[in-house]
Order: sequence, then structure tokens, then C-alpha cells
Amino acid sequence: ISGSLELLQTRMSQGRLTDLDRYINAAQGASKRAAALTHRLLAFSRRQTLDPKPTDVNALINGMEDLIRRTVGPAVHIEVVGAAGLWPALVDPPQLENALLNLCINARDAMPEGGRITIETANKWLDDRAAKERDLSPGQYLSLCVTDTGTGMTPDVVARAFDPFFTTKPTGQGTGLGLSMIYGFARQSGGQVRIYSEVGQGTTLCIYLPRHYGEADGAESLPDLAGAPRAEQGETVLIVDDEPSIRMLVTEVLEDLGYTAIEAADAVSGLKVLQSDVRIDLLVTDVGLPGGMNGRQMADAARVGRSDLKVLFITGYAENAAVGNGHLEPGMAVLTKPFVMEALASRIKELIAAS
Repeated sequence: ISGSLELLQTRMSQGRLTDLDRYINAAQGASKRAAALTHRLLAFSRRQTLDPKPTDVNALINGMEDLIRRTVGPAVHIEVVGAAGLWPALVDPPQLENALLNLCINARDAMPEGGRITIETANKWLDDRAAKERDLSPGQYLSLCVTDTGTGMTPDVVARAFDPFFTTKPTGQGTGLGLSMIYGFARQSGGQVRIYSEVGQGTTLCIYLPRHYGEADGAESLPDLAGAPRAEQGETVLIVDDEPSIRMLVTEVLEDLGYTAIEAADAVSGLKVLQSDVRIDLLVTDVGLPGGMNGRQMADAARVGRSDLKVLFITGYAENAAVGNGHLEPGMAVLTKPFVMEALASRIKELIAAS
């Protein structure tokens, strides 16, 4: 990333603006890989910020089927067997999509000559014995299983499959974080992952998730910055973050959308603005802030005087507990760093529009 940016700066100072796209694309690609690596490490250590929603897992799989087919290629036949009447799960949908895609890529890699991947869902009642076998509490779960007809794993490989950085792929081709990430995500969601494999026969990997009592949300469409809604006259957003670069980026997006942006570098100065009579339609704040008060505490203090203040927390890691352990008040939402600017823009508009 830094190498690309240095070259970019050099070329610009020389006035050579013709091939800057190369350096920009290289930096963006490296940033995405760095972000994915960080997410995987946080997932394994069960320290990522999850945004769980009641989810229809069958609908989520159907929405991904085309992407999975394109990713695994024509040599692999995909079969989806969704259980009728599947219970909803309370889970972070993008993380579950990520987990499913990872499992399908692993399955494809285990079948160099091609083969079949079966994606299957089921409702499971786990009694004491079945729950103990899977290291879960007894109760109702749904399972999402991915089965391949590939090379299979030896018991030794199965035993180490969830260790971070353990990989059976050649050097430079795998980080060994895929399965460890899925394991961390499933455990953090109150579930479990299990591997069933026979050498030469293939592998089944099952994610178990606790049943959610209630309705599942509908599928969300992907945001697009160009189509992001514009601000109404005079709408003002306060950004509180101790990183000047984050404040700058968020402010640029807001001003492009027509909002007035006010910046603060810590909770104390943010709270001063919030306790004044300045119009604030939304507070966008980091959770970990310097000065002895975190973003959630600042938001709660501000709501004493502004009971209907909308709040968007932007956070990069284990600040679930600080945000409220997944228990957000109405009018509060979480966006996990790193995020795409389109997601930020549409989240902001959603929160303001809901007032």
C-alpha cells in the first residue's frame, strides 16, 4: 500500500499523470486484502463486531447461488437442498455469506478434477447427547452443510483444521485463516462448526446456528454511492473520531451528499457540540475514543438532552461490549470498519430518513 502511494506521489510531483490508475488499483487491492486479513484474525479471536439480524438462511443461499457458481467454475456442479420451513437464525448476514463462500472455495480446491458441491440446510433438535458431541447446549438449531466429492481429509488434518494459519495449500496460496474464521464466527454467533470427512470420499462441513424465535428480515440490496440519496436542506452530521484521515473521508462523503459536517476529535469536544443548541440530525462516532469516554457513553450522555438523536457507531474490532453487546437502542446502528463509502452513505440516509 505504502509503496503504491509513494510512487503515486512521485509521479504526480513529476507531472506524469498518465498511468496513475495502476498505482491506485494496486493500493486498493492491497487494502482489500489487508482488510480481509484483519477481519479473519478478529473473527478467529471472536473479537469482530457482528451486526446480527434475523436471517432466512435459505434466501441468503439463493441470493448467493450465482456468485458461488461463477466462483467455483464450470467443472463443479452445485446442488442446493434447502429444507422447507427452515427456522430463522440471528446472525450477521455478510459474515455468513463470507463463511459459505469460503466453504465452497475450499470444496472446489479439494476437487482439482471437478466434482459436485451440495449445499444443504436442515432444522435440528439436539438432545443432551447430540449437543454434547457438538460442544453445544441442548436445543433447536439449524444447520448449513457444504459437502464435496473431493480428496477428503485425514483425521490428523481434521484435528488441526481450525487452527489459525494451518493450511494444506502450497506456500503462498492459502493463509489458513478461512476455517479458523468460520469457527470463530460460528462460536461468536452461539453456534458451532463440525467436519465429517473420509479420505478419497469427500468432506462435509456443517455450521450449526441457534434457532431465532421471530420473523426473518428480507434480503438487502447492495448500496451504490452514485445513487445515494441527497441531504435535505440544512441537515447536519457530527463526526467524532480521533483519526483525522477517517474524519476527512467521512466529511467528504457527507459534503458530496449535501450535508453540513461538524468534526470533533474526542468525546469531550463531541459532547460539547451535542449539548449546545446546534442542529444535529445524526452523530457518526468511533467507539474507542481517547479522553476517558467511549463513543457509546458519549451518545448516551447526549441523548439525555436530545432523546431522539440518531447514532451511527463506526468500529473496527471488539467493541461489541462497549457498543452494548449487540443491544442497540432504537435509532442506533453499527458499521464495521473497513467499510465501502456507499455503505456509509446509505446507512446515514437510512438513519436520518427514519426520524
